[in-house]
Amino acid sequence: MVSGGGAPTSNPVQHGMFGVIGSGDTSGMGGLVRRRPTAAPAERPYGSYFDETVDALAAAFPQFDAAVEAVTVDRDELTIHIRPEFIAQVCQTMRDDPALRYEFCSDVSGTDYLGEARRLHVTYHLLSMTFRRRVRLEVAVSVDDPHVPSVTKVYPTADWQERETYDMYGVIFDGHPNLTRILMPDDWEGHPQRKDYPLGGVPVEYKGAEIPPPDERRQYK
Repeated sequence: MVSGGGAPTSNPVQHGMFGVIGSGDTSGMGGLVRRRPTAAPAERPYGSYFDETVDALAAAFPQFDAAVEAVTVDRDELTIHIRPEFIAQVCQTMRDDPALRYEFCSDVSGTDYLGEARRLHVTYHLLSMTFRRRVRLEVAVSVDDPHVPSVTKVYPTADWQERETYDMYGVIFDGHPNLTRILMPDDWEGHPQRKDYPLGGVPVEYKGAEIPPPDERRQYK
């Protein structure tokens, strides 16, 4: 299966601990040069119950080939990369099909892979309490078009988790019942966990000394 962008196929060089240049990275790792680890699309057999899960989804979801960009297995974990427009339908199938029965969405979270065209990734960790299995679904969108269908009608637990991902990364979950900020003030500008977001901050007094905010400290080399 060939990736269409959802499963990272490149291995870009990242500089510093967070991949940000000139914004006050005071981690002590500003001179670090590293490559982002990537997982290539897996080959059959995947192992464990992974083949059974993918086969069951393919049998239950008629648009499987159009919806699935790649399947990866890394560190004994299965990830199915889904095109964003299909995520809610795939989740519905994952929950309702008797051969799958992934009844619980334990987490929805975001990641920013700065430097990729579709750098904003959303991951959904699903749990089958019936079969005691886990699977991760993942979608990728660009900053210019950060729209993903909400899965709250399928998994109500995703309500606040999607709000947090919107707040921190700016991913817009279409169809969410109340997509507002959940951690930052309503009038806050920007999304603080994007990799190109300035550190900012306020000075802190500590035992008579004043520590400047992160973006005003020296940048280690």
